[in-house]
Amino acid sequence: MRARSRIVLAAVAIIALGTFADEDGPLPGGPLPGISSRELELFRAGREDFMEQETAEDGLGPAFNGTSCAQCHSTPVIGGTSTILETRAGRRAEDGAFSAPPGGTLHHLFSIAPHDCQVSIYQDANVVARRISIPLFGAGLIEAIPDETILALADPEDRNGDGIRGRAAIIEDLETGRPRVGRFGWKAQHATLISFAADAYRNEMGITNDLLQDEMSADGDAARLRRCDPSPDPEDVRDPRTGMRGIDNFSNFLRLLAPVARGRITPEAARGEQIFHQLGCGSCHVPLLRTGASSNPVFDRKPVPLYSDLLLHDIGTGDGIEQGAANGDEIRTPALWGLRLRRPLLHDGSAATIEDAIRRHQVEASSAAARFGDLSKFDREDLVSFLKSL
Repeated sequence: MRARSRIVLAAVAIIALGTFADEDGPLPGGPLPGISSRELELFRAGREDFMEQETAEDGLGPAFNGTSCAQCHSTPVIGGTSTILETRAGRRAEDGAFSAPPGGTLHHLFSIAPHDCQVSIYQDANVVARRISIPLFGAGLIEAIPDETILALADPEDRNGDGIRGRAAIIEDLETGRPRVGRFGWKAQHATLISFAADAYRNEMGITNDLLQDEMSADGDAARLRRCDPSPDPEDVRDPRTGMRGIDNFSNFLRLLAPVARGRITPEAARGEQIFHQLGCGSCHVPLLRTGASSNPVFDRKPVPLYSDLLLHDIGTGDGIEQGAANGDEIRTPALWGLRLRRPLLHDGSAATIEDAIRRHQVEASSAAARFGDLSKFDREDLVSFLKSL
């Protein structure tokens, strides 16, 4: 990894793990319990790199969305979400065929001086989408869920006859080139944290790496990109002292980042959980999955109460963008753990409240949404109490 300026977010000066709390206990942001002293060192080094602000001298740009990982993953603490919106655009033809701009659907918000590589929205676009960042708490546990577990939940042909057609996203893993089940990102476009980190470093900050060695811009003008950014690629190289790349540090931090602890379960929340299942919400927001066998006891056959099946579904909130194995209508089921600490909701942040988000559910979730609409005021309040306990 190149030597980089040590400009760290001011938040690091006040973030002491376990000292912030909401009404239900400590906020997240700490490491998984039970990790070794060596893993704790990796977690801390990764968190520092995650918060570090990049500059053009470090390889930032030529076009980018943020200057650090933490800029888009900082609410309520480092590793969470934010209200920053990513922009994607493409074109949908009359026959339904989707096409992306030559350099891909992502359109960057910023560029480095003299800003010759700032790209406007694709002029032929008739599909423009916005996305907020997904919280990353517990990502290592999600990574450790076997592909087979996710595949077993899929029912693309609706053989159950319940209207739910969850589909596993089969993607090519950037690191190995092998087919895997995607689970990270709104479109489940990545299966591993190293791939997720490499994609974010290149796409969101413009810092190329071993897995993604070419600069990217929606207009696909590679020659112009080289003129804007003469730094040799890949820009994220191994630190001679540690042997680590930036993407290694990021993935270590995320792999060892603990999930959000469950909040207080009041009698209303307990009753709301029953209503949650009666409505059929648990068909997609599966309460519990498990990690596979691992030589690391932290990940060995552990329960993962994420409230997601990690499958692609069409619930009427798709953003129209085709990405990875997902079509424009599909979105990966968002995990609900930590929901009480997230606002706004849905992929584009367009839902201000939990009730707003539920009412937006249609297509595969139309029956559950209709049943929600038929609930009494007290039942709805209990359901929301349950969701706010997650």
